[in-house]
Amino acid sequence: MTENEPPPVAGLLLAAGGGRRLGGRPKALLPHRGRPLVEYAAGVLRAAGCARVHVVLGAGAEAVRARAELGDCVLVENPDWADGMGSSLRAGLDSLAGTGARAALVFLVDQPGIGAEAVARVLAAYEDESSLVSAAYDGVRGHPVLFGAAHWAGIAATATGDRGARAYLREHQEAIGLVECGDVAQPYDIDTEADLAHLE
Repeated sequence: MTENEPPPVAGLLLAAGGGRRLGGRPKALLPHRGRPLVEYAAGVLRAAGCARVHVVLGAGAEAVRARAELGDCVLVENPDWADGMGSSLRAGLDSLAGTGARAALVFLVDQPGIGAEAVARVLAAYEDESSLVSAAYDGVRGHPVLFGAAHWAGIAATATGDRGARAYLREHQEAIGLVECGDVAQPYDIDTEADLAHLE
């Protein structure tokens, strides 16, 4: 990679969710270790080695911009965030078109149990634009997921509702490289009031 060449893998943080089961509190703004969760998650991507990070915002986007320090990230607003994760994934991939990125490492804001070590493992498995890599926990596919640019159009075409890239990954199961992360991360989601106990 020359000095002017962009890093091949961009971090793509999906942080648009409205926290429906959390009484409508945007997940991006939940406090974790003294800062909004979105800021923590962007920091994980940076610490893992993603020099470029795009953050997809939706619910409470203005408040997130005001309260989270994301100055070194590209902020992407998804006006259709209420349609589900699929729309945020499409918006994020769209924002990477033309940037020179050859892969997107997709990370979810509501999984603070997954830290930089697990993300770095997935990042290290990148080979080229055809790469399709997923973290696994005891052999079961989870997040984060790395999508080479050759897959972006196919993912965008099938990403609907809350399923994100699930349909695409199911169709291309044979091509997915699994990277075991169960020894260094816990893939729980912050979805309900009870899950808030995971936040620090």
